[in-house]
Amino acid sequence: MKKILLTGINGQVGHVLKAELGEYALISLARDQLDLSNIDQIRQVVRELKPDLIINPAAYTAVDKAESEPELAHAINALAPQVLAEEAARLDAALIHFSTDYVFDGTKLGAYEETDAVNPISVYGKTKLAGENAIRVVGLPHLILRTSWVYGVYGKNFLKTIIRLATERESLSIVADQIGAPTSSESIADALVKLVNVWNPNQSDLTGIYHLTNLNTTSWHGFSSEIIRQYTKLAVNHNWPALKLQEIAAITTAEYPTPAVRPANSVLNNAKLFEQFGVKLPTWQDGLRQVMQQIKI
Repeated sequence: MKKILLTGINGQVGHVLKAELGEYALISLARDQLDLSNIDQIRQVVRELKPDLIINPAAYTAVDKAESEPELAHAINALAPQVLAEEAARLDAALIHFSTDYVFDGTKLGAYEETDAVNPISVYGKTKLAGENAIRVVGLPHLILRTSWVYGVYGKNFLKTIIRLATERESLSIVADQIGAPTSSESIADALVKLVNVWNPNQSDLTGIYHLTNLNTTSWHGFSSEIIRQYTKLAVNHNWPALKLQEIAAITTAEYPTPAVRPANSVLNNAKLFEQFGVKLPTWQDGLRQVMQQIKI
């Protein structure tokens, strides 16, 4: 049985993965047990635990805040993956690391392939790309999984923010010119368990970058509208609070300026993941439906 070290269990993805990977010899660590901004601690912990596989969903994910905290974002998103990779290589272990659609600039027409040129336009995206590159340089068996627009049952996220605001306000204005695939942490965890079961780290041609998102695409405005539609459908049976919301207005990115620039197109092509491993995620609408059935409001 594989001995797995899982980081970031208080994060959206890590929290769900802890529950889903229970059949393995799992060592799951929160930030107070493994601080990814502390390089010496990373080395010490990995050397003591001697895992066969490290799964690293932990990251600095405050996209706007990263613009004013580039050093901390770099430490967690770039240096920490490098050290995890170096220490895993010392043990002849493997690494699964999560990355992001934000490594692209969003100017492509159509879905991004794993081989497309990267050009991050935010500090967050740049630090995540640096982490990818560092892992590749180390050269150990690895999977780098780029995902997008992550939300879920656990933690703070866009879904929960929209539901809260919809119970407080009659009108919301949501960006409609950024396109991507909302991806639930539950869908990610389901896919990762399948990957762990079928991936052979000794098969060198499988090492590399893969895109992993829910299928189909929408805008933040479209995502919001579907959240409200599903909420309305389920509210009575779940005894959820009534909505005050009457309107979701569609606005442009220019009308909602943020410290970090976001890519207009975040759509990732998942074909490689299915071709190599037979892993296919559900549509984002079905992923949302799964989360809405579990969420506590």
